[in-house]
Amino acid sequence: MYTHNLDPVLFNFGILIIRWYSIAYILGILIGWWLGKKIILYKFNVNDLNFNIKEFDNLITYLIISILIGGRIGYILFYNFSYYFSNPVDIIKIWEGGMSFHGALIGIIFGTYFFAKKKKVQTLFLLDIVACVSPIGIFFGRIANFINGELVGKTTDVYWAVIFPNIDNFPRHPSQLYEAILEGLVLFLLMNLILINKNYKLGNCSSMFLIFYGFFRIISEFFREPDAHLGYFFNLVSMGTILSVIMMIVGAIFLVKKNDFK
Repeated sequence: MYTHNLDPVLFNFGILIIRWYSIAYILGILIGWWLGKKIILYKFNVNDLNFNIKEFDNLITYLIISILIGGRIGYILFYNFSYYFSNPVDIIKIWEGGMSFHGALIGIIFGTYFFAKKKKVQTLFLLDIVACVSPIGIFFGRIANFINGELVGKTTDVYWAVIFPNIDNFPRHPSQLYEAILEGLVLFLLMNLILINKNYKLGNCSSMFLIFYGFFRIISEFFREPDAHLGYFFNLVSMGTILSVIMMIVGAIFLVKKNDFK
């Protein structure tokens, strides 16, 4: 059993504070950026796709903005609408926390779509690249959640349980690490196996990302404490589970209808 004593702050220079969570975002974006370009160069014929590899740099800017806006709006709408309705000024206080993965995902999809239309590139091509590299950012993000001692798991007596003193003194599942493994490492391997498969077609990675992530997230939600102010809906499912079920359904529809989205 481990007692969590990790400091969310990596460096504190007084006027400048560098947190592990910020490092996680930066690492996820930089590594995903680098790997995405490698995938494009070695997997795709950019001439056939009418795509200039340098444009991928511009896509990253779209994605960063989409993640921030989508993640914030998603958190407000899905998890804490009543609070932000009463305190609208707090909406801009992103540094205080409050980001939703599902909201960020919606933002990424729309951001990629608008970028693709502007550059006259196939949307599915770009979404597949994003799907292959996104698990890297998810992995680092979940590790940062663990370091921050947030999104904790349910109480348990397993020998690898973790006590989060900032929460209480009960041993809990390190659900953040479960998510890092499933939504990060395992999902990354699955996405890239799909990509290198000889039967790969545009849209396969995008649609399967929605299905696999949704499935892994639902598993993780069994071990994770629901948000205190929301609890369980119908005394059965968390908001994360509901959103992930919808995500899987959309992924299945997208897999069947993906040719209509080119």
